[in-house]
Amino acid sequence: MVNGIGKKIKKYREAAGLKQEELAEIIDVSPNHLSAIERDVKTPKLETFIRIVNALHVTSDEILVDVIDKGIKIQYTHIEERLAGLPLKEQKKMMRILDTMIEEAKN
Repeated sequence: MVNGIGKKIKKYREAAGLKQEELAEIIDVSPNHLSAIERDVKTPKLETFIRIVNALHVTSDEILVDVIDKGIKIQYTHIEERLAGLPLKEQKKMMRILDTMIEEAKN
């Protein structure tokens, strides 16, 4: 069982303002089945997963980013993009903070 997919689905469902019953109807599964998915008791089949991401208007990356090993690289890219949007002075400040945190984590 892959942990975390259900929790992410629930997070994005709630952000979309949908009740479990509403999303279940949209993706053509029972509310009990969707509940089991959100509790990480069941892993959705690929077809169901595709219906979920389409219904929630999210990407599969957004759901899987913490689940798949390569997902961390996606997070790095998002951080890089956010840093690039800051003024140079703030970028340097953030890099010093990250360097300090990394050194601390090594110890």
